[in-house]
Amino acid sequence: MLLPTLARTASRCSRALASPSIGRTSVGAIRHLNLHEYQSAQIMKDSGVNVPFGIAAHTVDEAVAAAAEIGDDEVVIKSQILAGGRGLGKFTNGLQGGVHIIPTSEVADYASKMLGGTLVTKQSGPAGKPVNTILLAKKMNLAKEFYFAIMLDRASGGPLIIACSEGGTSIEDLAESSPEKIIKVPIDIGTGPTDDDIAKVVDGLGVSGDKSAAGEQIRALYDLFTTKDCTMVEVNPLAEDVDGNLVAADAKIGFDDNASFRQTPIHDQRDHTQEDPREVAAGKWDLNYIGLDGNIGCMVNGAGLAMSTMDIISLRGGSPANFLDVGGSANVDQIKAAFEIITSDPAVKAILVNIFGGIMKCDIIASGIVEASRSLELKVPVVVRLEGTNVEKGKEILAESGLELISADDLDDAAEKAVAAIA
Repeated sequence: MLLPTLARTASRCSRALASPSIGRTSVGAIRHLNLHEYQSAQIMKDSGVNVPFGIAAHTVDEAVAAAAEIGDDEVVIKSQILAGGRGLGKFTNGLQGGVHIIPTSEVADYASKMLGGTLVTKQSGPAGKPVNTILLAKKMNLAKEFYFAIMLDRASGGPLIIACSEGGTSIEDLAESSPEKIIKVPIDIGTGPTDDDIAKVVDGLGVSGDKSAAGEQIRALYDLFTTKDCTMVEVNPLAEDVDGNLVAADAKIGFDDNASFRQTPIHDQRDHTQEDPREVAAGKWDLNYIGLDGNIGCMVNGAGLAMSTMDIISLRGGSPANFLDVGGSANVDQIKAAFEIITSDPAVKAILVNIFGGIMKCDIIASGIVEASRSLELKVPVVVRLEGTNVEKGKEILAESGLELISADDLDDAAEKAVAAIA
């Protein structure tokens, strides 16, 4: 059974291997790139997937021009943020909803309220996400709305297609209210989807139009998943128009960062304004950082040790402020950067360093701690527990530094001292 912190962190950190609408199950480096709807739609279009006609706008004037090019009396205006639940979200300026069908004459008014605003949704967190781009899309005459996703599945060891005959709303809500409507089809990564696999998905969706054409759209989505090194493709809704054609009316795609070298044009579209700046900074130093809501900063080597450290802190009455794994080969500069990232969080009142040296040597960590403490003029207590390779040398470096560091004999002792330091 997961301890409370482990459960919260696993939930917080799992999007690396799953859709934002399904939840995250892995902790460590964020290994996926998420793109905005308008970017994903273009990639889908280039891959042979049917998508609505739309134009992205970054200014009010561009929005008005886009609506004029669409040329209809009504248009769909969509806020572009990297979080689900936009339609039911609320702007901090009071505007309700991040997606609207409006008269073309009102585009300027809505665009002025959306652009530069902050949209808060179920998935954005309470701080919300900035809206720097909006998508003006042609209003579609849709007959049905479905849910469709492809993601990596640990249980089956390959891609998993998830489909539901209802869509356009939160998949979490659907899973709770109508789980029987959701089908899951594991795909053999070596052979790809068989005709039977495609038929199961098409039947599960409840397609009423040309099933062969629908199957081709499912194949196109799967080919996109594999050829573009995706971790997730989510279409919600995957809709059927009045002519029975499947259309990817809204889409989110996640891409594997490990494949960025062969997907450069895609990864160049990354929008850092949608990410935690601390996570962005950590990525530049090849560190794994995820911000939490506690007040004890954690610097650890290894994801398992990091999870254990956070749980011991919680068991001792404290609350971890972050997950930060320096890995097995960090140097002094990376350790210093780790301290800068941790202390950039004003909620941090103490720092616990827990290192079990293997490849990562304790003397390197100790040197980094000393340099960071001096150059950053740390004003919060720092508790250090070192064990493993070069531990005696590391402890000697700390002892001779003259700094007011708090040493600990083991993890339990370190957690108690960290909690006591801020009591």
